[in-house]
Formats: sequence, C-alpha cells, structure tokens
Amino acid sequence: MRAIGLTEFGGPDVLRAIELPDPVPGSGEVRIRVHAASVNPTDTLLRSGATSARFDGRPGPYVPGMDAAGVVDAIGPDTDTPLRPGDPVVAIVRPYGPRGGAYAELVVVPADSVVPMPSGVDFPAASTLLMNALTARLALDLLAVPAGGTVAVTGAAGAFGGYAVQLARSDGLRVLADASPADTQLVAGLGADEVVPRGDDVADRFRALTSDGVDGVLDGAMLHERVVPAIRDRGGIAVIRGWDGPVDRGIRVHPVWVNEAATDHTRLLRLRDQAEAGELTLRVADVLPADQAPRAHRRLADGGLRGRLVLDFTAG
Repeated sequence: MRAIGLTEFGGPDVLRAIELPDPVPGSGEVRIRVHAASVNPTDTLLRSGATSARFDGRPGPYVPGMDAAGVVDAIGPDTDTPLRPGDPVVAIVRPYGPRGGAYAELVVVPADSVVPMPSGVDFPAASTLLMNALTARLALDLLAVPAGGTVAVTGAAGAFGGYAVQLARSDGLRVLADASPADTQLVAGLGADEVVPRGDDVADRFRALTSDGVDGVLDGAMLHERVVPAIRDRGGIAVIRGWDGPVDRGIRVHPVWVNEAATDHTRLLRLRDQAEAGELTLRVADVLPADQAPRAHRRLADGGLRGRLVLDFTAG
C-alpha cells in the first residue's frame, strides 16, 4: 500500500510517498481503506522529531496522522462490532505504534476506535472530527464545571477551540472566547457568549466579564501562565501540550492526553452523533492530494487556516 511517511525527522520535505505491506487486522481490529486524512499540529511534531521518544527507539519509516475517514475494508477475527465491509467510518489513529498513522491507503485500528461516519457529510469533512473534538471533550470532562458555570476558550477559532466552544455550550456552560478581529464573527457563530480580542492580556479581558474569574480555561492557544489570572480560586485549566504550572490559589492543571482515550468508544459515538445533529461544525480549509503532504505541512506552519487541511488518498 501507499503511505506518506518519513525515514528521518526534519522539515516538511522529509515527507514522501512510501510503499508498505498491507496491514492485516487481528482480533478486535478493523482495517479501513482511507479516503481522507486530516492534517493536525500533532502530525508536525511527529515529523520534526519533537516527539521521537514516543517511538521507543523503533526505526522508521514513520507515518503521521491521527484522523482518518474511509470505508471498512476488512474485519479481524473474533471482533465484536456491528460494522461491515463497505461501511463509511471515521477513526482515531495512534501513529506511534508499529503500524503508523492515518497518512496511508489502509489503516488497522482497534474496533473501539472506529465509529460510523456522520450522515450528510463527505469524507474530507468527516476526517476533521474525532481527534480535535475528543481532545475538547476530555478537557471539559477534566475541568468538570457544572452546568451554569463559566469557561473560557483560548484559540477559539482553531479546530480544538471551535469544538471546545460548541461542546461547552452543549453542556450548558457560559462560554467566553478569544479571537482576532477577523475571526470574531466566526467564533460568535460557533456559540461563544462573549468574544474578546486575543492577546497576552486576554486574562484581564476574561476577568472583566466575571465577578471572580472563570471556573475553567480550555487553553487551545497554549497561553499557559498568561491566562491563569482569568481563573477563579480553586478553578482549573486544561492544557494540550503537557504544561504543568506553576499555578497558585488552588488552581488545578489538567493535561489532556487524547491517545489515552482513543478506544473510548462511548465518547467517540457521542461526538459522531453530535456532528450528525449539527451540534459540531466540521470545517475543512482545503483538500490536497496525499502526495502534497509537504505543502500541507508548510501551509499549517504558516498559520491563518480556519479549518483543517485534508489529504485525499483516493487520487493518484
């Protein structure tokens, strides 16, 4: 099969088409013929070598990608699943295992990592759902703010941030969010109750909208200590890159590790259902042929995207 991978870490140009053996699903596993794989910042960390320790010394080639949409191609023996070959599905893929990630024509994943594709959407849009929405869901669950409470979302125009805003609203929370002037209408349209200008002083802007601070922050912009002053005493901050403080006033730091929930089938099904119901907005910035992965990574690094770039594995 064709995959897009790398044999040495580096910039976007280390990505190239490689031939790998077709993976064979084992017990409890499903093989998917990939139609679309979204491009996420975590893919660039793998490519650059920033997370190379997670391979535990295993040699390449390495295949990035955590989000795939396609059709069921085969089901492993003794696999308890209602899925059947030909079913359109979405899956979250863990790229640090020996089989690699989602940038491939075929991927094998645990059946619990696969859910039916939301109806009414195409494969590129579906491929943007699970990884970022699951990260936002985990962040909210770790903060555990009761309905009626207030959360702030930084980086709200991004993929994680947009899902965080929508899921928080669905949970019955008041949502404050940051945005650039160009993105204010977008973020408000996602459901934020109040949108403030982004920047290093965003904590003051959030604090001005509350009596004693927000109950929790979902820190998609990775502002870390710069946003902590927005949080009330004994509140919390959910972080997506492993930051652990320091903080004071009894504030709790909650690192979010999406890989740990990749087989949480109940959560994945719920996100799929919310996408189908229109509670989650699937945003595609552009679709590129898979062999243009280096270009996709360069565009992601340039910033300014609103929605995910998607690699198309049905062409070529």
